[in-house]
Amino acid sequence: MIGHEREVTSTGVPPWKSPVALSLALHLSIVVIALAGWTWTSPDEEPPPRSISARLITQQQPEPSPVESLQDEPDREQERREEEQKRKAEQERKAEQKRKQEEARKLAEQKAREEEKRQAQEQERKRQLAEKRKQEEAAKAKEAARQKAEAEAKERERQKAVEEKQRKAEAERKRKEEQKRKEEQRKREEAERKKREEEARKEAERKRQEAERRLKEQQLEALADEASKAREAEARRKAQAAAAKAREAQMLTESEKYQALIRERLSQAWYPPSSATEEMTARLQITLLPTGELAGVRLVSSSGNTAFDNSALSAVRSLSRYPIPDKRDTFERYFRQFTIEFNPRRLR
Repeated sequence: MIGHEREVTSTGVPPWKSPVALSLALHLSIVVIALAGWTWTSPDEEPPPRSISARLITQQQPEPSPVESLQDEPDREQERREEEQKRKAEQERKAEQKRKQEEARKLAEQKAREEEKRQAQEQERKRQLAEKRKQEEAAKAKEAARQKAEAEAKERERQKAVEEKQRKAEAERKRKEEQKRKEEQRKREEAERKKREEEARKEAERKRQEAERRLKEQQLEALADEASKAREAEARRKAQAAAAKAREAQMLTESEKYQALIRERLSQAWYPPSSATEEMTARLQITLLPTGELAGVRLVSSSGNTAFDNSALSAVRSLSRYPIPDKRDTFERYFRQFTIEFNPRRLR
């Protein structure tokens, strides 16, 4: 009984209503219907016996006449046709009986399949209903657990808020105490700082006055020294100016000498074209090396006549070495780079 109750509880269907039992009952019904159909289709009366015509033949009996043979032949043909019709009728009856049995079997099988399908659908519906109940119960349990968890979380949050409030109050109290302590310490340090600053200020004032006294003494000494140095520098400047003036005059004199030599050599090397006129003037910039060799020449101002300009450039390039002074400072100032004008009347 305990096993039977467990089976009914687990599936929800009694054993006698299970698909296997129903299938067996349905097949048994099909067999009974088939047997009953066979009985119902059996004929109530036996078919009449076949008529047999016979005749006794003796040795002394004369042969039948042709007229009698012709009369017996139609009777046998009629019997064969009737026998054929009966045979066909029997075959049709058996075929009809077989067809009805097949239809009954198919109908019974169809009903069995429909019953199995209905039972399966019913079981599926009950299973889905049970599953739905389980899901609903699980959802209710989950919702209850969620509500419980929310309540516990709210309680934890409340407790946390209380603890946080207490912590902040304690921190505020400590902060105020620390602020008060720092303020008292700041006041003490401020008083000490002011005391040190006052002492430092007095010491700095004393040192400043002492430094001012020494500075004034140093300034007086420096003024005297500067006056002496100024006098000496003025004397040196005058002497240097006189020497520079003499050196400049000497350099100018020497440069004029070498410039005259250069103009003379260029005048000898220059061959103006026949189209040159006295109004034409070409200015050239000449660059020399410390050895007197030509480093480069550039046309600064054209005469307006290409042949005239080219003749002046050719004359400058024709000299392999220019006369220059031996003193380097005179060369750097007057002959490192200079300009010269080419004119038919003068060369300067």
